[in-house]
Amino acid sequence: KRGLRYVSLSLIMKGMTSTPDFLWGLPEVQKLNLSRNQLVVIPPSLGKLDRLVVLNLGGNCLKHLPKEIGLLRNLKVLFVNMNCLTEVPAELSLCRKLEVLSLSHNCISQLPLSFTDLTSLRKLNLSNNRFVQIPLCIFALRSLDFLHLGSNRLENIAESVQYLVNLQIFIVENNNIRSLPRSLCFINALELLNVDYNAIQTLPDDLYLLRRLPRIAWNPMDKGLHLAHNPLSRPLPEVIEGGLDVLFNYLREKK
Repeated sequence: KRGLRYVSLSLIMKGMTSTPDFLWGLPEVQKLNLSRNQLVVIPPSLGKLDRLVVLNLGGNCLKHLPKEIGLLRNLKVLFVNMNCLTEVPAELSLCRKLEVLSLSHNCISQLPLSFTDLTSLRKLNLSNNRFVQIPLCIFALRSLDFLHLGSNRLENIAESVQYLVNLQIFIVENNNIRSLPRSLCFINALELLNVDYNAIQTLPDDLYLLRRLPRIAWNPMDKGLHLAHNPLSRPLPEVIEGGLDVLFNYLREKK
């Protein structure tokens, strides 16, 4: 299809176990959707599609990505969610225009240090993987405004999180986090902070500095502070029932 902006090709839900050879003879394609098939391998020929801007490989059976993905220098959006990846090729960091990356629902436990080169990245979804800690390379991605690390194995959030100065949405629900770092309170752009279903007992006194959080939120889609299902020590549960202003006043006075 030739749209107003991009030449696109969709092969979604075709039951494919391998990619058809004709694909690699279509260098003009800018949007390619191969999602929800049964692909096990993406061949090195992917690198021939160097005009790709959007690539969707979600919902397949991929265990690896070819290193030739680094040849897609125009790539801005990449979905590889719901696959079987255990690692990410370092060459992906050569896609310097990448703005949106979803690697959710895989088996990834670390990222290559070269990820620090993805300076245009704004949205990163690493939920439902096997991270025990937030990879250090993420803290160099100063353009990030969305970071999802829910349903991993995180036990803490490093103080370095403060370097993500443009972060607006930060989701770390359903982990094993026991406390929040004080530095988190200095990310002034935060509008949604979701720490539901963790092991948090206390809150940092400076949490009231997050002035863009609009409310104590209960609906997962709402902006605000999500604190449900944590073993918060008293009197925090009672204070939270009064709303965000009451909580912030309590923390301010406590400090």
